Amino acid sequence: MIDVQQVYKKYGSQLALNNLSFSIAKGEVVGFAGPNGAGKSTIMKILTGYLAPTSGTALVNGYDVMQHSLDARRHIGYLPEHNPLYTEMYVKEYLGHVASLYKLDKISTRVSQIVERVGLGKEQHKLIGALSKGYRQRVGIAQTLMHDPEVLILDEPTTGLDPNQILEIRKLISELGTSKTILFSSHIMQEVEAICTRTMIIYEGKLLLDCPTNELPLHTGNEADFNIRIELDVMVEADFFLGIEGVISAKPEAAYTWVVAAQTDIRKAIFAHCVATGRVLMAMNLHKQTLEKVFYDFTMPQK
Repeated sequence: MIDVQQVYKKYGSQLALNNLSFSIAKGEVVGFAGPNGAGKSTIMKILTGYLAPTSGTALVNGYDVMQHSLDARRHIGYLPEHNPLYTEMYVKEYLGHVASLYKLDKISTRVSQIVERVGLGKEQHKLIGALSKGYRQRVGIAQTLMHDPEVLILDEPTTGLDPNQILEIRKLISELGTSKTILFSSHIMQEVEAICTRTMIIYEGKLLLDCPTNELPLHTGNEADFNIRIELDVMVEADFFLGIEGVISAKPEAAYTWVVAAQTDIRKAIFAHCVATGRVLMAMNLHKQTLEKVFYDFTMPQK
């Protein structure tokens, strides 16, 4: 549904996107995580036809977003970071206007369907300018859904919302993700964890990590991708672990407890080594980090 290959974007001498490549299949809710200025909005604007890449290709539903821009955009619903709305219009009036721009049949029926789906029933006769930010976001999402696109591109959709509004928008996006392809950007890891099944971390225009969201806590952002906490029945020296193939480092955490860093999950090798050397393995588990720590490790060391 989305295919980005070797995309570069330059603004003068500034490189905003650096050889960016990724693909997203139908039914995936993918989070684009990264600090402000990492390039998240830039690739979203390229996918929606607002910007042209300096080089590389970007396809939506098989259509090149530059060569067949109108065809690609027919399949996209886009909510930019700063949700542009006609605040002097009434909600239902505005959504009817959007439906007419798409030249939809049975506009009144379609507007009613979307109003119900995004929970705007009680607000549909209000001026957009009188709505809370949470409901304005719902109007923006309603606009993106009006033509029933297969792909949704949502840029920071929960920024500035209160906790209740965030929960409501999360629930709505999760429901939409069962039938659509969603690319969701945020610099808040809790939002990514709550909504996305897969996460990409981007920094300085480069894709640093792409993995299932539930595997994020296993990554360190450094040479070692896995930290393994080990408890033995006796005290040992670091050399005991450094002789195991795949071990990068071993650091003591307590008298009998060590944290071993490795590029892969080597728990089987550690178990076999303990058996071979007559050591009793009391406990062993993957040491998971907080998502904030993963984010920090990937986006701070390069500075």
